[in-house]
Amino acid sequence: MQGFTCSRCGEFHEEMPLCFGAEFPDYYFSVPPEERADRVECTESLCVVDEAYFFIRGRVEIPIVDSAEVFCWNVWVSVSEENFLRTNERWNDLDRENEPAYFGWFQTVLPGYPDTLNIKAVAYTQKVGIIPQIEVIDEAHLLAVEQRQGITWQRVHELVEAAMHD
Repeated sequence: MQGFTCSRCGEFHEEMPLCFGAEFPDYYFSVPPEERADRVECTESLCVVDEAYFFIRGRVEIPIVDSAEVFCWNVWVSVSEENFLRTNERWNDLDRENEPAYFGWFQTVLPGYPDTLNIKAVAYTQKVGIIPQIEVIDEAHLLAVEQRQGITWQRVHELVEAAMHD
């Protein structure tokens, strides 16, 4: 889908972006800014807070109905210390995609959805260079329903506007 006129700002946008993401897990923001250097250790895809809370970044892919395209959210999930250490240990292993899935709790607020914090999810490790695939397993949540059934281009438009303006 090419450009669109945004119903919220009235501007024409040349392209319809299909991927949005969070730079940090939501829990990161519970740490006062002046304490983050001492209490938080983050890379682009891994984060530890207070040496007790462990997060990995992954991707939720939502198929777009009647299209080969997918809509993506790059999100954070909290995982156990054991699974975090295992992920970190295998991060550059060429056969890491053979790892079992890791259970996690969503740690990203997504605009356009009911509360997404702490919904149940599973992270599937991908090939080196690709962040884990995240599957929402809280079956009744709208995000899980859309991940299973797909969304229309109209819904993509709604999500894009929400992501750009909320």
